[in-house]
Amino acid sequence: MKTKITLATLFLVGVTAVNAQKYDIKTAKTYAEISAKTDGKWEGRKYIGGTVFKNVDRLKLAPEHTDHSFDIRYEGPGWESNRIGYRLYLDWRNAVDIFGKKTSANILPLVGQDNFDSYHEMSDWGADILKAGKGIGIGSIDRYLNGEKLHFREVDSTIATVANKTTESGVKVNYYGWKTASDKIDFTSVLTIKPDQLYTQHTIQASKEIKGICTGIVKQKNAELLKKESKNKKWAYLATYGEQSLVPDKLGMAIFYQTNTIENVEDTALDYLLVFKPTTKATSFYFLGAWEQEPNGIKTKEEFVKYLDQKLEVLNKKVKM
Repeated sequence: MKTKITLATLFLVGVTAVNAQKYDIKTAKTYAEISAKTDGKWEGRKYIGGTVFKNVDRLKLAPEHTDHSFDIRYEGPGWESNRIGYRLYLDWRNAVDIFGKKTSANILPLVGQDNFDSYHEMSDWGADILKAGKGIGIGSIDRYLNGEKLHFREVDSTIATVANKTTESGVKVNYYGWKTASDKIDFTSVLTIKPDQLYTQHTIQASKEIKGICTGIVKQKNAELLKKESKNKKWAYLATYGEQSLVPDKLGMAIFYQTNTIENVEDTALDYLLVFKPTTKATSFYFLGAWEQEPNGIKTKEEFVKYLDQKLEVLNKKVKM
């Protein structure tokens, strides 16, 4: 279904009164939200009924929640700039997906309102353009141990919060009691996006030093792998480019990372993985998608590589983007 984006529509479909007072979504270049139903009921692992999704600043996952439970709009928190949007599957998959935008307006309040997964169909604002499948998506977190990717299947509790400022928007997820193999840790993930940018800054922190915490890029057919280090060897990028969107059309994906934080790079059947060294210190990296249908978007491999090299040069000089 194609929906005309207007300010009235944006407020009607889910921006809370509190947020509306503090944050002008009409002029803002970034936005983050999480939206859930509260007036239905659980039947096993499915949420049945409920009249409307309501935006909240903080959400604690229900114990029953899993993939396709239908209690959270588009399955988790979302964040966007005026150029691109992202969402996180807030369940055992814990994968980041991409919303390609054909407009500079904030579109997340529209997504999934008329039908749970209507965002898979191209509309006036754009669509979900990445197939994560069993892969890691882009820039999300898993654990890679003994050749196996371990997800977030066992977590005591998960709490997501969102925040919107004039200079940035973001999502914070606290995972308490994440169990993998013989380890049980608390884990924090902070995802921040700034105006006019494609990239998300992802800052992670574990309560205990464990091997195998990883991020990465899901493999897609018809995509070429790209890699490069900065001149000072302190930063590098891992990227893919090609006809790898769901449209299908051209999509670039990339992760910028500090080389001294990475223990090894794994080329698996599903993903290109960056495995972090065990640490309890906060670690930051950047990930992004670049879709050719974005207004004035990157349309060729040459343009994508030029963009990546420019960002790498910024990191080479300044450490932060």
